[in-house]
Amino acid sequence: MRTGSIGSRRTDSPSADGRPPRRGLPKSAARVALGLALLAVPATAVATTAAPAEHHAPAAAPHAPAAARAATGLDDPAKKEIAMQLVSSAENSSLDWKAQYTYIEDIGDGRGYTAGIIGFCSGTHDMLELVELYTKRKPDNILAKYLPALREVDGSDSHEGLDPGYPKDWKKAAQDPEFQKAQNDERDRVYFNPAVERGKSDGIGVLGQFAYYDALVMHGDGDDETSFSSIRKRALAKAKPPAQGGDEKAYLNAFLDARVWAMQQEEAHSDTSRVDTEQRLFLKKGNLDLHTPLDWKVYGDGYHIG
Repeated sequence: MRTGSIGSRRTDSPSADGRPPRRGLPKSAARVALGLALLAVPATAVATTAAPAEHHAPAAAPHAPAAARAATGLDDPAKKEIAMQLVSSAENSSLDWKAQYTYIEDIGDGRGYTAGIIGFCSGTHDMLELVELYTKRKPDNILAKYLPALREVDGSDSHEGLDPGYPKDWKKAAQDPEFQKAQNDERDRVYFNPAVERGKSDGIGVLGQFAYYDALVMHGDGDDETSFSSIRKRALAKAKPPAQGGDEKAYLNAFLDARVWAMQQEEAHSDTSRVDTEQRLFLKKGNLDLHTPLDWKVYGDGYHIG
C-alpha cells in the first residue's frame, strides 16, 4: 500500500519526446485497496474534439430522484469513457487518454518515474504492483526483469537498476494489449471502482461519482487531511448526501468545497480549475448525470464532448 503525503505531479515543461506537459497527477497517503471486480475500459468512445468551452452548453439535466440517478452509474460504458476523457483533460491536456499507455518520464517530483494512463510511479508502489500483475499474467514480458529494481527503489526517487533501458522497454510493453489491460485493471481496482461504489452508497449520481473518482486519482485515500476520506468527512460535516436524506446538489457543493481546500494545502495544487471550471460548472447547470454535450475548461484550455 502507498503511504505518506505525496505532492503534485504537475510539470509545465514539455517532455523529452515533445509531448504536452503532464498535469496534476498527485496521489497523497495510502491508496484504497478494496476487493472489487476488475473492469477493463470499453472501447466505445464518445466522439470528442477540443473546442472553446463556451459552445454547446448542455441543457440542465432533469431532476430525477437520487436513487434513479445512482442506478445509472459512472460505470455505464458511455459514462466511463467520459470520465476517462475528463480526467485526461486535466492530467494530460488531451482527451485522448488511450495515448497515455506509453507515457513515461521523471518529472522531478520525488517519485521517480511517472508512467501510464493514471500516473503509476516507481517511487509510490503502484508501478510495482502494476508490473507484478503484468508479470503474473505474462511471465516472460519485457518489464519482468526490472521487478527486483522496482522493489529496491519503491519509496524513493531513485532510478537505480532501471536506467538506461526501463523507459524504452516501458514504451515497448505499452504496445502489448495485455499490458494495456493491466493498466486498466489496476486503475479500476485502486481508483475507479472504489469511487463508484462509495458514490452509489452515498446516493449520488454520475457527476458525484466522477467527483469522487477525480479526488481519488489526485489525492489517494488514507488518514491524512487531504486524502479522499478526509475530504468526504469534511463535506459530511457541512451537508448530508442523498442516502442520508440530504440534497444532492448541496452535498456535492460541500464536497467540492472540501476538495478545493485540500488542493490549496499544496502549492502545486493551487490551480483548482479542474473543480472550478469543470465539475462546479456541470453542477451549477444541474447536469448531475453528465449528459452530453459537455463543455469545460482546465488550466484555461477549452474542451468539448459531443
